[in-house]
Amino acid sequence: MKTQAASGLRNGPRAWRLAVVLAAGLALPQAPGWAAAQFTNDFLLENCTWSAWGRQNPYLSLRPGRQLVLEGEEDGEEIRAEITVLQQLETISFVTARGVPLTVVARVVEEREFAGGVIVEVSRNWFARCVETGNIFYFGEEVDLYEDGVLVGHEGAWRAGEEGAQPGLIMPASFLLGARYFQEMAPDVAEDRAENTRMGLRVTGPAGTFTDCVEVQETTPLSPSSKDIKVYCPGVGVVKDEALSLVDINIVP
Repeated sequence: MKTQAASGLRNGPRAWRLAVVLAAGLALPQAPGWAAAQFTNDFLLENCTWSAWGRQNPYLSLRPGRQLVLEGEEDGEEIRAEITVLQQLETISFVTARGVPLTVVARVVEEREFAGGVIVEVSRNWFARCVETGNIFYFGEEVDLYEDGVLVGHEGAWRAGEEGAQPGLIMPASFLLGARYFQEMAPDVAEDRAENTRMGLRVTGPAGTFTDCVEVQETTPLSPSSKDIKVYCPGVGVVKDEALSLVDINIVP
């Protein structure tokens, strides 16, 4: 997902353990291909009760009908991104790193990206919330890429449980400064990872002024020189994504 579209961690041993792991940026035992990672890659998924509903995460809403619109200029071209939480659900079956089979019903969050008013990408991302922690996990995406309005490919698509892919953590409910974690774990296809770099920010833009915002830096080993900075604000979601800024919040049918 190129752009990411309101309660903290609940008390209890499982929530505490995950918080410690994220804060330290450590990796619990995982499949061999990820063993050397310096970003958390095992999230105790088998301990979660799963939900595809609600706003119980400050930075990412799974409420159907909610839409964020971001606009900006990149390389001299006007870019627009529309992030919409759909009514649609997707069922994902996979086996966790500890060999536990899981089936999760995920919410579909669609992102449409336009360049110069012409569609360039549509992605349908699959998210679900761990009820015990409020953390939202990423289970894959369908991707349609366009050139001059014509569908040309599906590069970047992945699904947990296929080709060695595992879910990643897309948005913690409790922001821990310095935490580092994988958002996507699809070998050689999608390996985005995040580091929580700043918090307590005040952001003013076209959609208004927001406080207590947080900054996340995204990188990927598939393109070591690339870096994407996003800013999220509580009760809102993403308000800045590199050159793009939030311009509107809509409720759509």
